Amino acid sequence: MPAFALPENLLRKDLPLPELAEADVVRHYTALSRFNYGVDNGFYPLGSCTMKYNPKINEDTARLPGFAFTHPLQPVETVQGSLVLMYQLQEWLKEISGFAAVTLQPAAGAHGELTGVLIMRAYHKARGDDRREKMLIPDSAHGTNPASSSMSGLEVVQIPSDARGNVDLAALKAACDETVVG
Repeated sequence: MPAFALPENLLRKDLPLPELAEADVVRHYTALSRFNYGVDNGFYPLGSCTMKYNPKINEDTARLPGFAFTHPLQPVETVQGSLVLMYQLQEWLKEISGFAAVTLQPAAGAHGELTGVLIMRAYHKARGDDRREKMLIPDSAHGTNPASSSMSGLEVVQIPSDARGNVDLAALKAACDETVVG
């Protein structure tokens, strides 16, 4: 029984759903899904925040109830298994990469990029190097690159592409000095 009664004009006596076989429904939604572009069914030339290859086993695992029905505001005692997995992953990534610490906190590519820029800036400041105020960004970079740098209080210096579309190495060398954060 619902906590509150629904308005009478919203209640129905019947729900006329079409009679379809399960196989027909699966085929319909599978056909619809093929309209979505994905890295597993075509070429995607950019390193985008959203178009990543996720092995099918990862997709299947993410759909397990223990993961799929977890909510960020759940009581901590109900998500101990997830926390252990996240801790183990963090420790493995730390060991593999050789870093002193690793964070799983960034929730998206651009968020991770901002985190990285803030870490670079903090590194130089912690060493007492307050001259570092510029971030070098290729003109071919994703729009989040200059945005993350600007949001971090850094001056964005655009590096042009050469005739082949690569970073112009002469321009890059000319821009490198003691004021560059990254």
